[in-house]
Amino acid sequence: MSHVLHRTIKGTVPVVKGADGNYLIDETGKKYLDASGGAAVSCLGHTNERVIAAIKNQLDKVSFAHTGVFSNEPAEQLATYLIENAPDGFGNGRAMFLGSGSEAMEAALKLARQYHLERGDEARTKIIARDKSYHGNTLGALATGGHKQRQKPFDPLLIDVAHIPPCYAYRYKNEGESDEAFGQRMANTLEEEILKHGAGNVAAFVAEPVSGASLGAEPAVPGYFKRIREICDQYGVLFIADEVMCGMGRTGTLFAMDQEDACPDIITIAKGLGAGYQPIASVLANEKVITAIQDGSGNLWNGHTYMSHAIACAGALAVLKVIEEDQLLGAVRAQGAKFKEMLIETFGDHPNIGDIRGRGLFWGLEIVKDRVTKEPFPAELNLAGKIKQDILNNGMLSYPSQGCVDGVRGDHILLAPPYTVSDEELDIIIETTKKCLENQLSKVSS
Repeated sequence: MSHVLHRTIKGTVPVVKGADGNYLIDETGKKYLDASGGAAVSCLGHTNERVIAAIKNQLDKVSFAHTGVFSNEPAEQLATYLIENAPDGFGNGRAMFLGSGSEAMEAALKLARQYHLERGDEARTKIIARDKSYHGNTLGALATGGHKQRQKPFDPLLIDVAHIPPCYAYRYKNEGESDEAFGQRMANTLEEEILKHGAGNVAAFVAEPVSGASLGAEPAVPGYFKRIREICDQYGVLFIADEVMCGMGRTGTLFAMDQEDACPDIITIAKGLGAGYQPIASVLANEKVITAIQDGSGNLWNGHTYMSHAIACAGALAVLKVIEEDQLLGAVRAQGAKFKEMLIETFGDHPNIGDIRGRGLFWGLEIVKDRVTKEPFPAELNLAGKIKQDILNNGMLSYPSQGCVDGVRGDHILLAPPYTVSDEELDIIIETTKKCLENQLSKVSS
């Protein structure tokens, strides 16, 4: 009997015992191709020798010293690397390092509040985010997200966050509407929401550049985030880009916002930053935010015991160096383009695949009951969960989820293979996904 409080208490889960490149190995010796990087985490696979060596080397020096007293070399070097490679316009900002994406979002929200208070703008307390988003599982982050199914049990504990529609072309774009017109229309809903609450009351707008867990790799259309940036500037609202899942090379550039012709004020990153070798996340604040704090109290009002943990920072720095030295951003773009073609060839005419969307090595398949009406399958069927289990039984990891239609209904499969994925492994991903999808759909229709 396990005494671990697993995500599922009924039944058992496999126990991982080892790894080999892009595969995990359980206690029976069965191998699983990690086609989702866990949750878009393991971008370098599971046995990168340079990252492992960097972690071991740091252990020989020092593991932990409280940041209320000390800094450490890996944290300083990692922060410099990230700020120097941040999106154009970020300026001489700074980075803090935490333990998870949820922590990073909590810290980002607090940082936005501190920015306004440092400037004497005390009325700015309102956060605006987007429906069908996911920003983490701690209470502030959960409230900021727009995934109703995940929020429902904890509704009485959540802060009141306003939400606007996402830039979700498959369901929100009008027939005959151009991408440009659609993007401007969706972005302008932010202006409407700001004015609804009073421009002087809104602290920040939060959005994923490419929506991940709850919307299945939905990128915005060109021009959307440029307009978002204009609106935020006009009304004095900070723009927080949540790149926890889509950042650190996942979409083909180090930062997902590099492709949007717009620069955020605050960026959250995690998952691919540490590639799963150590728990780590980061909040990057641009020069404008840092200057307000420097000119004000001069102190960060949010602290965590394990901030800037030396081993985690050493591992993350090694991850970024491997991505750079092995030119993996180019590999993501090349293999991503190939993967896109394979997905379209295999599922483009499938009667139950309504949409194929994504960027780089970050792709989603939205499953529908009726392709013409876009009607989803009933949520109680748990089609996504059944597909996930079938794929697992067939020796592969994936990330199916529900809720992309209204926070409850709407099944999708998220695929986010490592940046080192081979052509042979892409073939396996396509074949296994197709096999298990067809298997579960046949059971639903029978």
